[in-house]
Amino acid sequence: MVSNFHLPPMGFGPGSQPEDEDAQLEYMQLPSGMRTYSAHMPDIDDPSSVTPALKTLADVAKACGAAAQGGMASFDLSHLDAENRALIAETMGQGEVAMKIRGIPALAVQESVFAGVWMIAGAGVDKIEVGPVPSAALSRAFEPFRKAEGKTHPRGPGVVNAPALMAELEDKSGSFMGGEPHVVNLTLLPHTEEDLVWLDAATGEGAVTILSRGYGNCRVTATALPHVWRVQFFNSMDTLILDTFEVTTMPEVAIAAKEDLVDSAERIVEVLEAIR
Repeated sequence: MVSNFHLPPMGFGPGSQPEDEDAQLEYMQLPSGMRTYSAHMPDIDDPSSVTPALKTLADVAKACGAAAQGGMASFDLSHLDAENRALIAETMGQGEVAMKIRGIPALAVQESVFAGVWMIAGAGVDKIEVGPVPSAALSRAFEPFRKAEGKTHPRGPGVVNAPALMAELEDKSGSFMGGEPHVVNLTLLPHTEEDLVWLDAATGEGAVTILSRGYGNCRVTATALPHVWRVQFFNSMDTLILDTFEVTTMPEVAIAAKEDLVDSAERIVEVLEAIR
């Protein structure tokens, strides 16, 4: 006869684990690496020797305030000597957003620690731009680096939903006149791996690639289809968590907000006061 009473399984419950008074709980490591602003005050022995750099920084601070109202400004750094140029580089530091702009000249863009203040370098180019986003990132974004094959691109096995998405993107691209972005969220839509490969070929690749490093990474790539961007968010473990197309002038994640520019003006002034 089988009893309805069963002994509890071994290894569970109070007293089932060895006691160790010195043992400590070990927690899984949490994501880290979020960038935050910290003021850096360059150590200058003789401020009079870096007058050109200090004037440039003062002009940049003023430009930040103007850019918050919709303006933009550019400052050529090529005329500065090594000492003054080094002070600019030390003061600017590196912020969260970096850009690669293909074409002639190819440009490397690094946002400074002051949001909306962009360091731009290339063949014959060494300058600071102040504004929500560098001008070349707007004017050259959709110049084809890899041409868009379009909706007539041959469809292999497994291509199911991509042609319908492409038709939507082409329609929104052609009718875009500014305003709110149109977002196609691939993460929430059914699709195959073949769909993604087909979409990549159909939309092509433009001239601008942007990486925003915050709590995790965001990679923004211009397609060769006007006003269409691929925006991908990764968590701090480098796992893709959101994959979208945005039909817009520039994805918001890459834009310095008005409040950021006002704050940058104040911070640069603080650094200048500390140096002087």
